Amino acid sequence: MAVHHSDIELALKLADAAGAAIRPYFRRDMGLEMKADKSPVTLADREAEAAMRRILEAERSGDGIHGEEYGVKDGVTGRQWVLDPIDGTRSFTVGRPIFGTLIALVENGWPVLGIIDQPIGRERWLGVTGRPTLFNGQPARTRACAALEGATIATTSPHLFDDDDVPHYMALVAAISGNSPRQGPVYGGDCYNYGLLASGHIDMVCEAGLQLHDFAALVPVVEGAGGRMCDWNGDPLTADSAGHVLAIGDPARTEEVLEALRNVPHQHDHDHGHHDHG
Repeated sequence: MAVHHSDIELALKLADAAGAAIRPYFRRDMGLEMKADKSPVTLADREAEAAMRRILEAERSGDGIHGEEYGVKDGVTGRQWVLDPIDGTRSFTVGRPIFGTLIALVENGWPVLGIIDQPIGRERWLGVTGRPTLFNGQPARTRACAALEGATIATTSPHLFDDDDVPHYMALVAAISGNSPRQGPVYGGDCYNYGLLASGHIDMVCEAGLQLHDFAALVPVVEGAGGRMCDWNGDPLTADSAGHVLAIGDPARTEEVLEALRNVPHQHDHDHGHHDHG
């Protein structure tokens, strides 16, 4: 099924509604609570998702909805709107404007439309399968990366990796930093890193433990800007992916990145590494 102009208009309307719900709470009393999994949630998260769901119920009642805060509503069309009202709630709660609202349209498990919206800086990336990614209405392009060594890599936090994943991530960082350990990764940023990669400011992002609402919107944005998104085995990201996510601005570096992830010094680490996650 093709992505229609009306789908894009609806996605932009959702982003506008989420931003309007979020902005009044930024750097103000936001009703912070901790969820059962110890992750933060605020009134802004809940109100932004509720606003988007109201629009979808009114305009696309047959489509499914998968939202971080209010769960899954089954649809009848094979289409699902995947919503993360604030990706990077921790950044939001400390007043860092590098969180984002993520909106994806997934068809039969495949992300076909994605928005990364930063409502404070009013920065918006729009990706649609088969079209060039737009940043605030202008084409966005990833940058060329001539070599793995010296590339710029970002991840939200090394503390988010499972013990099995850490050696693989560190092996990739070692391959990138080469003989200059001071040139380490960029930390923090959540979805904002993927927008920066799409606009040619970062070379790669490596993360694990992501849910569908964390990565679905990123795929069309990065790939429409000329980059590559895959899991740690090099496979495409779908609704069935386990949450090991790579974004590579220059697809020519893909095999080197995958090789570096596998290049863990001890064989027993490799046996218990990312291949178990499939």
